[in-house]
Amino acid sequence: MEPINPEEPHQRRPRYQGSHPRKFAEKYKELNPLKYQEDIEKVIARGDTPAGTHRSICVQEILEILRPQPGEIAVDATLGYGGHAREILRKLLPGGKLFGLDVDQVEQPKTEARLRKDGFGPDVFTAIHSNFAALPAILESQGLSKVDIILADLGVSSMQIDNPNRGFTFKRNGPLDMRMNPEKGRSAAELLATISEKKLAFLIKENSDESYCKEIAAAIVSKKGSITTTEKLADTIRETLNQWLIDEDYIIKAIRRTFQAIRIEVNGEFSALETFLAALPYCLNEGGRVVLLTFHSGEDNRVVRSFEKGKAEGLYSQIFETEIRSSAEERYNNPRSKSVRLRFAIKA
Repeated sequence: MEPINPEEPHQRRPRYQGSHPRKFAEKYKELNPLKYQEDIEKVIARGDTPAGTHRSICVQEILEILRPQPGEIAVDATLGYGGHAREILRKLLPGGKLFGLDVDQVEQPKTEARLRKDGFGPDVFTAIHSNFAALPAILESQGLSKVDIILADLGVSSMQIDNPNRGFTFKRNGPLDMRMNPEKGRSAAELLATISEKKLAFLIKENSDESYCKEIAAAIVSKKGSITTTEKLADTIRETLNQWLIDEDYIIKAIRRTFQAIRIEVNGEFSALETFLAALPYCLNEGGRVVLLTFHSGEDNRVVRSFEKGKAEGLYSQIFETEIRSSAEERYNNPRSKSVRLRFAIKA
């Protein structure tokens, strides 16, 4: 019998009421997918995304457009859970390499560990903690100027949405943070504690096209400094719109749009995207391919304008003709894929 190490006492799993866990921290099976693979497959089979994981979107469509070949160099500019990266890496071997960028220092180490466990060593995969806006400098630091493939999934990952401690969603109460990198910049709560009513109304309109932007902004600013949780922000928006007897479906959409608008500002998403788009054609080899997945009109319009401008200037030989959406089957199996639009370009 092995001696018991008194420094490592047995840790009981969290207790929960009822037959199924409801809180994020209690979902011990979903949060340990390698150990409970059979249970995770059941969650996926019923059309849900297991807590703390992410189901990659448009995988086959991306592989068909990017056409990764052995020996090529690729960049996954939004590494996330690593699902896209894993499939691309398999096509790049032997001889190829993928650089995975991610600004989220909470999730990136977990993803790197998963890909290492899958057999992708440092010779074929390098994880880099950075925003994709710094792509040219990152390539230079790796002794490169251009690559063959670039992918960016501009959506917020399920791991960030599901974890209430990150503050990205109103569905679970948590601190109003919303930072992709929790160690950098101002949280959403800090932003709302100092922003003016006029600027907040502008951001809500500009970043999410919410019609009641002025009313929502006025309500939030009237409670300046006290809105520190996702629940308080959602309740403030709901109380405001209830005064106009607006139906619940619209209120939910307005809450979602307001959260989106604030998140975009907290993380400087549009400025980072515009810097990334401007650099893209100069980071691709001749015939290089880029695919971007967009999830709302603000980012999609910027991608479309950039690709069309690049085509007109001769930087791209081909771009998308029409938007590519997730298949009906994928939308059924993974509801979070419903709003995606796939855009691509090929370097001249």
